[in-house]
Amino acid sequence: MAGYTEIPLEVMRGYSVLFDEAADAGGPYTHVFVQAGVGGLAAAAAGYVRDRWGEQPKIVVVEPESAACLLESARAGEPVRLPPSRTALGRLDCREPSLIAHHLLRTLADLYITVTDEQAEQAARLLAGHGVHLSGCGAAGAAGLLHLSSAARAALALDGTSRVLLVGTEGRMEPE
Repeated sequence: MAGYTEIPLEVMRGYSVLFDEAADAGGPYTHVFVQAGVGGLAAAAAGYVRDRWGEQPKIVVVEPESAACLLESARAGEPVRLPPSRTALGRLDCREPSLIAHHLLRTLADLYITVTDEQAEQAARLLAGHGVHLSGCGAAGAAGLLHLSSAARAALALDGTSRVLLVGTEGRMEPE
């Protein structure tokens, strides 16, 4: 909806609590991998990180391969509405970006990448093995890190000294 920015901005402000907690737990970080549907969470992460830690941290926006409305909008230089397709990544199954998120991310994000449903589920299983129980949707940011190409790692200066913040959402119950 044209001009629809007030409510999304309030939602994004609400996400700042999550990033306050992440900052208290160990910031600053060198890299932030955050999953995106319409982009509210990713834009909140990018805005928070830039405000708190400046330009140095790299912001990586991770979307489902079949629902990459932010990536395609960044390529087009304007919001793009994608045709219907399917992804198992529930809340990330978005065809059109939030206007305010698109405008923030086009200047704040360093890289947009996509992951497959299978890569996200693989990341969720890996994290579960370490006691972190997320859905594939919630583990999409981790999937982005795990499946990053060597060239992208080099471009982001991602190495063994990096401090990476992975944003995990949508928990999954532990198996009984």
